[in-house]
Amino acid sequence: MEPVSMDIDTTQQLPADPLPFARSYQLEALEKALKHNTIVFLETGSGKTLIAIMLLRSYAYLLRKPSRFIAVFLVPKVVLVRQQAGAVEMHTDLKVGMYWGEMGVDFWKAATWKNEIDKHEVLVMTPQILLNGLRHSYIKLEWIKVMIFDECHHTSGKHPYACIMTEFFHCELKSGHHDLPRIFGMTASPIKSKGANSELHYWQQIRELEDIMNSKIYTCVSESALAEFIPFSTPKFLFYEHMKIPDGIFAYLLKELGNLRAKHEHMLEQLDLNESAAVSIRNKISKVHSALMFCLEELGVWLAFQAAQFLSHCDTDGDFISGGKLDVSGETIVKNFCQDASLAISNCFSAGQECSIRDNIKAHLGAGLLTSKILCLVESLLQYRDLKEIRCIVFVERVITAVVLESLLSKLLPKHGSWKTKYIAGNNSGLQSQTRKIQNEIVEEFRKGMVNIIIATSILEEGLDVQSCNLVIRFDPSATVSSFIQSRGRARMQNSDYLLMVRRGDFSTHARLENYLASGDIMRRESLRHASIPCSPLLDELDDEFYRVEGTGAVVSLSSSVSLIYFYCSRLPSDGYFKPAPRCIIDKETMTCTLHLPKSSPVQTICVQGNIKTLKQKACLEACKKLHVSGALTDNLVPDIVMEEAVAEDVGNERYDDEQPIYLPPELVSQGPRNLKTKYFCYLIELNQNFAYDIPVHDVVLVVRTELESDVIRSMGFDLEAERGLLTVNLRYIGDIDLEQVLVVLCRRFQITLFKVLLDHSVNKLKEVLEGLDLGSGAEIDYFLLPAFRSCSQPSINWTPIVSVLFSYKNEDHFNCSRNGNAHVVQTKCGPVCACVLQNSLVCTPHNGNIYCITGVFEDLNGNSLLKMGDGGAITYKEYFAKRHGIQLLFNREPLLKGKHIFPVHNLLNRCRKQKEKASRNTHVELPPELCEIILSPISISTLYSYTFIPSIMHRLESLLIAVNLKKMHSDHYLQHVNIPSMKVLEAITTNKCQENFNLESLETLGDSFLKYAASQQLFKIYQNHHEGLLSFKKEKIISNAALCRRGCNHKLQGFIRNESFDPKLWIIPGGKLGSDFLSEEPLSEGRKIYIRGRRKVKSKTIADVVEALIGAYLSTGGEVTALLFMDWIGIKVDFMNTPYERHIQLQAEKFVNVRYLESLLNYSFNDPSLLVEALTHGSYMLPEIPRCYQRLEFLGDAVLDYLITLHMYKEYPGMSPGLLTDLRSASVNNDCYALSAVKVGLDRHILHASHDLHKHIVATVKNIQEFYLESTFGWESETAFPKVLGDVIESLAGAILVDSGYNKEVVFESIRPLLEPLITPETLRLQPVRELNELCQRQHFDYKKPIVSRNGRNASVTIEVEANGLIFKHTATVADKETAKKLASKEVLKALKESNFATSTASKVE
Repeated sequence: MEPVSMDIDTTQQLPADPLPFARSYQLEALEKALKHNTIVFLETGSGKTLIAIMLLRSYAYLLRKPSRFIAVFLVPKVVLVRQQAGAVEMHTDLKVGMYWGEMGVDFWKAATWKNEIDKHEVLVMTPQILLNGLRHSYIKLEWIKVMIFDECHHTSGKHPYACIMTEFFHCELKSGHHDLPRIFGMTASPIKSKGANSELHYWQQIRELEDIMNSKIYTCVSESALAEFIPFSTPKFLFYEHMKIPDGIFAYLLKELGNLRAKHEHMLEQLDLNESAAVSIRNKISKVHSALMFCLEELGVWLAFQAAQFLSHCDTDGDFISGGKLDVSGETIVKNFCQDASLAISNCFSAGQECSIRDNIKAHLGAGLLTSKILCLVESLLQYRDLKEIRCIVFVERVITAVVLESLLSKLLPKHGSWKTKYIAGNNSGLQSQTRKIQNEIVEEFRKGMVNIIIATSILEEGLDVQSCNLVIRFDPSATVSSFIQSRGRARMQNSDYLLMVRRGDFSTHARLENYLASGDIMRRESLRHASIPCSPLLDELDDEFYRVEGTGAVVSLSSSVSLIYFYCSRLPSDGYFKPAPRCIIDKETMTCTLHLPKSSPVQTICVQGNIKTLKQKACLEACKKLHVSGALTDNLVPDIVMEEAVAEDVGNERYDDEQPIYLPPELVSQGPRNLKTKYFCYLIELNQNFAYDIPVHDVVLVVRTELESDVIRSMGFDLEAERGLLTVNLRYIGDIDLEQVLVVLCRRFQITLFKVLLDHSVNKLKEVLEGLDLGSGAEIDYFLLPAFRSCSQPSINWTPIVSVLFSYKNEDHFNCSRNGNAHVVQTKCGPVCACVLQNSLVCTPHNGNIYCITGVFEDLNGNSLLKMGDGGAITYKEYFAKRHGIQLLFNREPLLKGKHIFPVHNLLNRCRKQKEKASRNTHVELPPELCEIILSPISISTLYSYTFIPSIMHRLESLLIAVNLKKMHSDHYLQHVNIPSMKVLEAITTNKCQENFNLESLETLGDSFLKYAASQQLFKIYQNHHEGLLSFKKEKIISNAALCRRGCNHKLQGFIRNESFDPKLWIIPGGKLGSDFLSEEPLSEGRKIYIRGRRKVKSKTIADVVEALIGAYLSTGGEVTALLFMDWIGIKVDFMNTPYERHIQLQAEKFVNVRYLESLLNYSFNDPSLLVEALTHGSYMLPEIPRCYQRLEFLGDAVLDYLITLHMYKEYPGMSPGLLTDLRSASVNNDCYALSAVKVGLDRHILHASHDLHKHIVATVKNIQEFYLESTFGWESETAFPKVLGDVIESLAGAILVDSGYNKEVVFESIRPLLEPLITPETLRLQPVRELNELCQRQHFDYKKPIVSRNGRNASVTIEVEANGLIFKHTATVADKETAKKLASKEVLKALKESNFATSTASKVE
């Protein structure tokens, strides 16, 4: 064999970067590692990790970012990841990443790994992660500069260490690539086996490690060379006499435990269990029996009793007793066996003996309660009782030994001192009863001296770092050289002992341990003697067949193909009754292997011939090739669904900024310099009072620059909820008008003055706002709201109130009043005016800041008149103003004015508004004229009252114009005109938060169901080989909230959304500076623009809801074609007409199902009966004649049924409130309703399946349904969960009929509807109890506590608690699944609340 050189790094020799405290041998090892690949073979505690860290420091300049290179530090156990990463971080400045399986790295994609590599310079991980990364080509070997293998003696066989070297490193080496990573291995023993018979055999094993690692071993000459740096424990043999427990006791317990095992295994036959469940229970009973017999023979009766006690109380569903999870009956059998065994064993000693076990343990030997081996251990420990700071590890082979020894020592040792004992058990034996957190806590307590003795399995040989140990006892002998050396190395303190317990006369074990003691020196000698011999190339190991993807370099070999196929199958769709897995049939005679993959795989059967030893691997490799060609495995050789999940996760994680614009329609905005005359269009806002009130309303003229569409004018007919009743609003065109600039300014001054006073009830900022009202050249809100003369022939603008804004005290006309009667000069706050000017004026009283409308004069009242006070007394008005306001009235004889508080401006669009609010505020008050300052004159109280309605009306008009612009933006995309009412678009962009009489909820529900159906049909046709799981992920990419939000934002929908209740105080008064300063132009479609008037927060889900609602709006008014046009515009391409769908399934349907009966039941004759078979085939039914199960048809049927039922409800109940359609859909479209319908018509008897559990569940369900009202269409009355399969077949049959009928939805509804009858109506609607309770608590402000969920074996318990007015209502339900338990508990709490009159029944939710 030709030797190969290890000097594969052709770069310049790296400079060493030692640490100042490094020892001589560490520096020597570093020097070797810098020159060539090296395995450092040194004792535990000698600082091998420090050598690795110095090597990383030397390579650091090649690793520092932005370098693309990395170093990888591999550790064999998860617990070592943090430990070694912490050491690297402590001694270097390199950025360290940590990776282990529980982080979900198995499902990371290339981009995630690239991100990690871009961030970190050293990656510390378990080897399987790197192996997977290399196989899937997420990580490239060429990126790795240094590869460190901790505990590298594992590099053999199919260990991930070995696979990394053989599948990648040596392949690259063989191909002539020399830019390979530096290999650095660390071990306390290069041999992992049970040792060797000769020095030559030792060298052969060492050479195997060197060759596969392509590295030479560095070690010290002897232990003495290390002795000055690290202490070595003194090995001592402890021989004990083997004493059997008395034959009578042993025979009795052997028979009793055997009988108990047989009895409990016999009980299995009486249970209705499937084969796998029965085998699982039988295996667990066998394991318990084996563990008890072991304890009986090796440890004694008392510890066997402790073992039985422990096993009867531990969770058999956990991994302590391995063999798979059990159902409730299986768990009960195993626990009963443990308890019966405990009782049988306890019969061999009295209760007193159990309590006195700590008094005199030697006395218990003869009775067989303890063995001589236990006595030897206890006595050995007691010899060290004078040691002040004892830290002892007792190594045992089995977990059960560790558990019972802890129990024994915890009883015995406190009598002799304050020693505390705990156990740590790993999962090497397939058993685990502790979390890593608990194990780390115990080790930390051990370091601090809070725990003195740890009983441990092999987990403490390598893994957890325990440094302060001065006594190691091997209760059970080491199985391998490495185990021996590593356990010995745990005793690191000075003068520590290493005790080896051996049964006297067991010469074989004694000789083996002696060999282990000598092995260290032999391995050192052989390594040094052959140090100059180069490594040999691997040949046999590289002959493994493989398949490589050219584009990515991802590779699968014979050895990795089986695991990849199992991984692929595990990601196929499954349910509680079927877990997809490959089925392999080997014919030894013909040397052939047939591999069957699940029905949801595009490749289902592979047949190969070859070597019987590798036949299964060969079939799996061939399957991997075909799955890759078909696209089921990606170019990185991972299941396609993994990639879909990653893409879906990216979509869900896209950053969204919730600060979004508020649009203002361009129809209400003008821009640019103004002509001397400007044309305006006039629209009469007709106000009709439908209530009696002494103040009438009059019409208002809307004057705008842009002509309004007829659709908008029609939509402006609606009712406002005024304080005293309904006010009907209508809009109609009355002509146009040319306004000169002077009149434009006048109109602006009028409406700004009037609205500022009405909205603010103050004049504080009015002067500031009115100053500088020159016409600007930029974008400004440009429309007027002017008083009208209503005339049957032609309404017109009433200019008199408008001119009132020009009122001035300097106007001499006040004093030449032509009116007769009481016309005379009156002194006001700002000067004298004619008394007639005060009639129908708007005034303010600066002394209190109030605004009043003057409607007349109190001729019989003046300043000297008496004012009745609240206490019954009376004072003059003059005295009142002096006392209350400190004002001296000067014109006491002047009659007082009749003033009325101005009207408040409310949101009259609010559906929750209450009428007749504070009517008393509008009573008259008496005002001395000298305290009044005139704002407007003349202006009538009717004008003021009418203008309080205008902000709400204009908000509606503005919203409609926003909807019009959205509609136009969409229409611009198509040549044909899409005719949809603007009001329907407005409904679709109005959220429930607006609190108006309409919102998007019904349209959203309708649009959601159509979108789901359209996407599902398109995907079903296009991806004819994709399974349901893939189709669902692809659908999610289309219909998810994140995807819809992104599409909505791309088309600027977010600015159109109305998601806030109208607040009149925030309404922008047209023409004011404030309303114009922040307008910015936003381009929409080509040649179309809109304006942004501010920003607000909009949730991403709200945008998604609006997209769905708009689909619903176009669907409800223009049909499916119109809805598809809108979807196309938004970016969702669906073609119902031109997407071909082909089926190539030929089978004789009558062989599998009763075609004639089922067609009669469905009232439909199939053109292709194979669809009927497929629709009824569960995944567990593995007959190759039926190539597919129902999952794809269920995917399609779920969507079409949802859409058909939702559309039916929408059309059937057109006047329903927005939330009602959502509730009807939720109650009608769910698995419970479908499952109930399936059982009612007997479909459960026609499902093709091979699941024992499914059969049991269906039988129980049918029985349960027969016990309550069969006419009900609800499944919520059931106290057990329905099998999802029952509901699935209703959906799959709908899908089958849809496909067979050429996608005729009406045929589907006609066929399936009778199965679902009677359909739920608004009158029969009952909310699901969980939902009903939630809504009740929100409505009544009850305290709904967080549900408490717990599991007891296979059952789930849910506790629901509500606090209502200080009383607690609480119920706990326990059933098989969590959701049903939550439903039942909620139902009982609801019932209790209703019985206590805390809730009104909401059985029928008609809003």
